[in-house]
Amino acid sequence: MYQPPFKLNSEILSLATEISSLIERFVIRLEQADKLKLRKANKIKSIHSSLAIEGNTLSENVVSDIINGKRVLAPQREIIEVKNALATYELYPKLNPFSIRDLLKAHGVMMHGITLDAGRFRSCNEGVFNGKKCIHLAPPPGRVPALMADLFEWLKKSKEHLLIRSCIFHYEFEFIHPFSDGNGRMGRLWQSLILGKWNPAFEHLPVENMVYANQQKYYDAIAKSSVAGECSPFIEFMLQNILDTLKQFKDIPVEEGTALANDIKLSLRQKKIIDMINDGDVTIAMIAKKLKVSERTIDREMSKLQDLDVIAREGSDKTGRWIVK
Repeated sequence: MYQPPFKLNSEILSLATEISSLIERFVIRLEQADKLKLRKANKIKSIHSSLAIEGNTLSENVVSDIINGKRVLAPQREIIEVKNALATYELYPKLNPFSIRDLLKAHGVMMHGITLDAGRFRSCNEGVFNGKKCIHLAPPPGRVPALMADLFEWLKKSKEHLLIRSCIFHYEFEFIHPFSDGNGRMGRLWQSLILGKWNPAFEHLPVENMVYANQQKYYDAIAKSSVAGECSPFIEFMLQNILDTLKQFKDIPVEEGTALANDIKLSLRQKKIIDMINDGDVTIAMIAKKLKVSERTIDREMSKLQDLDVIAREGSDKTGRWIVK
């Protein structure tokens, strides 16, 4: 079996231990009253940061507007990148991080309408660039399928902790650079998926935001690992980023003045309705069918939630949509 070159040191083990002890505090934070708002905010941060690293110029507010279905004035490609990223992140619960087929499927969604070979491995030479400077020349395209097969076999069979495995995979993925475009955003997404197999909370932790804030160090870690011939510098960098992100988000206070933050007592059915609205455009009929109750029952529940100022209707009855306030 292929074995990626890496060396575990005391710094890596110390970071992994600290992350393991801190992740449960983040899980508790995700279960506070404003969890839906926090999860949505973190998804917006993840999408904005991951695309900004790749040169997308849209602000976080504009990205939020696009995600919320508002019209914006911006370059068409950048709008498509945001919509594609959202569609890809919404696949998160259905993607198997150990499946090459799912990787290609996700890339097809992420790069749809952006590159002609979306969902397929590259047939051209590629490299990792920091600006105009090439810091790593990727293997020739003919080797990509075999290299990716070896990497996924190692990922599935390795006995290393998933925290460390996710970092190694991320580096090796960028080393191979399997696609003609979208390698950076796919590498970061796939590390998040691998981490999600260890703890589902990683679906809602915007690690990309920390990478965005430390782009030069990100490229430096790749360059140092390439020079060293093994990826310990990159593992240390990514684990430190994960730890810093956990420290940043574990104690974010509940925003005062919001309906969900004021300890409103909601029924289990009402909570399910809120989750469904938060997941995407839904109708009363769709909610009723999902929860196996009458539409009249859901209509009453929606009226109660509106009275509590938890949800609202945007637009007309025919063309509008429900939103969580």
